[in-house]
Amino acid sequence: MGDPLPPRGAHATSEQQAQSGTRGGILRTVVGTSLRHRWVVITLGALLVGYGAFTLAHAKYDVFPEFAPPQVAVQTEAPGLAPEQVELLVTQPIETALEGMPGIQSLRSSSIFGLSVATVVFDPNTDIYRDRQLVAERLATVLGALPAGVDAPVITPLTSSTATVLLVGLTSDRLSPMDLRTEADWTVKRRLLAVPGWPTCRCSGAR
Repeated sequence: MGDPLPPRGAHATSEQQAQSGTRGGILRTVVGTSLRHRWVVITLGALLVGYGAFTLAHAKYDVFPEFAPPQVAVQTEAPGLAPEQVELLVTQPIETALEGMPGIQSLRSSSIFGLSVATVVFDPNTDIYRDRQLVAERLATVLGALPAGVDAPVITPLTSSTATVLLVGLTSDRLSPMDLRTEADWTVKRRLLAVPGWPTCRCSGAR
């Protein structure tokens, strides 16, 4: 007669024990090496803590992480001009002056009634303050090319990455466009800016 067959669970139990022994051996090796070279471990830990403290002290704090590339927005008010006139007489000369700057990735613009907005997007590795200086220098060269009555181009304040939350249009059967603009500037805008956490509010048109 042949030898009796081992129980069904014998092989599985042996493999589990072998794996447990292997893991235990690795853990004992790691712990033993750390204890034998305790000063090396302590030194590395101190260096890691020091690097963390240095990084924390020099970190750039903001309300939200800066996820957008450097952008510079230029607004130019052109009272009384239709969108087509704003595009031809204001937006195009500004775009021509801004093109070709170092580090520029894209240039987009919009022209509405009485307002031109041009946004320059720069490479993420550029310095936003240097980018704003470059834009200001280019805008100084375009002032003479703008029509009479058009305000000088203005670079919007530097803020964190934000997006338009609400777009509101005012209409009235009694008030003229000029009166509506006055109401927007002196009533609606001031009340919106009084809301906690509201960063900015821009009014355009009807001037």
